[in-house]
Amino acid sequence: MVLSFSLDTFVLHSALKEEKYAARRAILPVLQAEEDERFVKEWKSYLEEARIMKNVPGWKVGENVYHSGRWMPPATGEIRPDIW
Repeated sequence: MVLSFSLDTFVLHSALKEEKYAARRAILPVLQAEEDERFVKEWKSYLEEARIMKNVPGWKVGENVYHSGRWMPPATGEIRPDIW
């Protein structure tokens, strides 16, 4: 009886594992297509930046323009006198 229960549990676990992998294999092309679309959009923005900034000496396309070397929180445009 114990052996039968363990075997049934193993078969069920294997079936669920295979189903999970099958679902991942099924959705992988969709995820890849979304990533490809994001890549092309970013690449187009780099090409546009290169076209616009082509006459600016020392400009490197895609490089961060902030070279402070330390992290700063994003500016929200909100003035908070309670912090000062």
